Amino acid sequence: MNTLLRATAKCLRTGAVVCRADGRVRSASARFLCAAADFQKDLGEMVKKDKVVVFMKGTPAQPMCGFSNAVVQILRMHGVDDYAAYNVLEDSELREGVKAFSNWPTIPQVYLSGEFVGGCDILLQMHQNGDLVEELKKLGISSALLKAEEEAK
Repeated sequence: MNTLLRATAKCLRTGAVVCRADGRVRSASARFLCAAADFQKDLGEMVKKDKVVVFMKGTPAQPMCGFSNAVVQILRMHGVDDYAAYNVLEDSELREGVKAFSNWPTIPQVYLSGEFVGGCDILLQMHQNGDLVEELKKLGISSALLKAEEEAK
């Protein structure tokens, strides 16, 4: 709640307002819009902080849905263990905020180097066609699957 109050105060100080069609100013709407803008900025910083970021249901140690589990397993197969994972089940604001941020309606959501990749289906497709190996390589992450393939030769 303190975050909302700070964001509201900041919005009011900066003169953020929303005008209705009848010309009246609605400061309550301005507060919520500004708080939402700050939250979107926070999400932008969250996805850029780590090379790999996953917004999921549950945690990597205990995924709470099959799609989140599939993302965790795909990353594990590639040897990607060092990534930021955010449990959207613990924070409904985060859950809805990340959907708006990415303009993607479902969870899990995967970001590589601050860029939205997609959900489970996209990550699975990238895994199957080899694109994930290449994307990880761009991040300086050598896929464990690629290493295993080279050792088998």
